[in-house]
Amino acid sequence: MQKLMTALALCCCMASCIKDEAPNKECDIEGAWIEGQEFEKYFYQAAEMRKGNISSAETSITFTVRSMSMLPTQIPVNFKITDGATIEPANGSPQDFTKGTVIYTVTSEDGQWKRAYKVAFTEPVLPKNKFSFENAEEREGGFLIQNKYHQFFDYDELGEKQYFWASGNAGFALSQMATATPEQFPTYMSENGYEGRCLCLQTMSTGPFGKLVQKPIAAGNLFLGRFIVENATSKPLESTEFGVPWNREPLRITGYYKYKPGKEFINQKEEVIPNRTDEASIYAVFYRKVDDKGEKYFLYGEEVADLDKVKDNPLVYKVARVSALPATDQWTFFEMFFEGRGAPDDMVANKDFNLAIVFSSSLRGAQFEGAVGSTLYVDEVEVAYEW
Repeated sequence: MQKLMTALALCCCMASCIKDEAPNKECDIEGAWIEGQEFEKYFYQAAEMRKGNISSAETSITFTVRSMSMLPTQIPVNFKITDGATIEPANGSPQDFTKGTVIYTVTSEDGQWKRAYKVAFTEPVLPKNKFSFENAEEREGGFLIQNKYHQFFDYDELGEKQYFWASGNAGFALSQMATATPEQFPTYMSENGYEGRCLCLQTMSTGPFGKLVQKPIAAGNLFLGRFIVENATSKPLESTEFGVPWNREPLRITGYYKYKPGKEFINQKEEVIPNRTDEASIYAVFYRKVDDKGEKYFLYGEEVADLDKVKDNPLVYKVARVSALPATDQWTFFEMFFEGRGAPDDMVANKDFNLAIVFSSSLRGAQFEGAVGSTLYVDEVEVAYEW
C-alpha cells in the first residue's frame, strides 16, 4: 500500500511539473521547403527548393525560380517552426505566389508573440557589376535593443531593395551593453567617399564580453553573402556564409581604397606582437554553389581564411586577391585578377556559381587577431568579365 501511495505521489509530481512548464515564447521559422519532383523543373537546381538555417533576424524568405510566367498557381510550402508554435496559412497548404508575396504569421505556443514572414518566389536578381556603397539603412541589435548599425543594400532595376551585402555587425551588437551609433560599429557607411558615400571598416575591441570568450577584436568586414547571427558566439567561423549567385565569369575587380593600420597588433590572447603591423584584405572567390551530390553548398569563414588552401577545394574555380594594400590617406586605385580554371559556359549560364567578394580591415580578423583602430575605406568597386 505504501509503495502504491509513493508511486501515485510521484505521478502527481510529474504531472504537476509538466503542467507548470512554461509554454514556448518563440515564434520563428527555422526552415522552409517545397516537396515533389513535379516542382523541380521550375528551379535551376533541386537544392534551391530548400531553405535551411533561417536566422531569427530574418523575416523574408525568397525562392528563386527559372521563370515566374511558368510558375504554377498552387505551390505548397512546408515550414519547420519552433516547438509548439502554429502558422497561418496552414503549413504545407497550396498558395498562389504568382500574384506576389504571401504573408505567413507564426504564433508562439503561449499565444503572446507573433511574427509575420514574407514568402515570395522570384526570378534571379543578380547584383550589378559596380558597387558605390551609397545606400545603407539602420538596424537594431544588442542586449538593450538600442544599438543601431548599418545594413548595406542596392536597388535593382525595378527599384526594389536587394540585400546582397552582409557584415558581422549583428554579431558585434551582442558585445555592446550600451547604446551605440552606426559609426561605433566595425562596418558602416561614410560620407567621405571617392565619389559620394563609401564603405568604412574599422577593427574594434569587443570589450569584456570578447575577452571572456577569447575574441578580443572584431575586424570591420563586408562580403557578398549572409551573416548567421545565431552562430556568432558558438561557431563564429560558420556565421559568415560567403557568396551570391552569379551568371558571368569574372576576370578582374577594381576599386579605390584608403587604409590606416592600428598601433598595436594583438593575438587572440590579447598579447601584443612586437614589430607586427596590421594589414587590410580584399579578395574574391568564384565557386560552384551545388556539390556533386546535388546539395546546396556555401563557403564559410573557416574555409576562406586561408586562400591558398581554398584553391584545393574542387568546387572552387577561381580566386582573386589584392597582393598588398599599403597604408595611405589618399584614395588609391587597386585591382585584382582572377586565377584558376575556366568555368563551363553552360554551368555559368545556368547560374551554378556563387561569387564572394570580401573586404576586411584586418587580414587575420577571422582568427580574432589584428590592431584596434585599423581602418579601411573602399569605394567604386567594379567587376569585369571574361566576355
